[in-house]
Amino acid sequence: MKLVVTQFVTLDGVNQGPGSAAEDATGGFTRGGWLVPHMDDAFVARASDWLDLADGLLLGRRTYQAFARDWPAITDPDDPFTARMNSLPKYVASTTLTSGDWSPTTVLTGDPLRAVAALKAQPGRELQVHGSGRLAASLLAAGLVDVLRLAVAPTVVGGGRRLLDHPGSAVGLRLVAHEVTPAGVLLLEYATAGGPPLADYDGVAALARTAASPSPTP
Repeated sequence: MKLVVTQFVTLDGVNQGPGSAAEDATGGFTRGGWLVPHMDDAFVARASDWLDLADGLLLGRRTYQAFARDWPAITDPDDPFTARMNSLPKYVASTTLTSGDWSPTTVLTGDPLRAVAALKAQPGRELQVHGSGRLAASLLAAGLVDVLRLAVAPTVVGGGRRLLDHPGSAVGLRLVAHEVTPAGVLLLEYATAGGPPLADYDGVAALARTAASPSPTP
């Protein structure tokens, strides 16, 4: 399976509390709900398309407990996500949980990176990380992420927990898809590409020569 990280972020990289003011007040965060004003039919359709590709969800403890509380309580028959979120296999990376009651749930044991690598080796389409910012960042730094999908809201929150504010190896990304919704959410899909390329600026002429050079065969 491919490991795919899907994250909602602000323009300044905050991924804390996109859905409501009370969603995640960790650290005294009071600016939650920043994504909701920018959600429209196009955003919902694309998010649903992404979820269609999932054969499993990989979650950190905090996100798992919040999802396990909230998703089974949604009874709107027209909600496009609930049935799939509740029925998909859930895998939880946690050193404190021993079981989960949001069926079907498997709590990963032992080294989490090894456990995730073993999951990736199983047949399937996508193992998706939703929320779980700390877990997502650690997996990205460890080189286990294949695809990074970002929904970037047109807002600067100015505080809160940031998705990519973490120590670790530098990561190269290749943009493979992009879209802007009518409400202004930028949808970006990146494939990971090993370490990022680095170069010194030697003027516009050198850039033109580099752009004209054939790309190396993978």
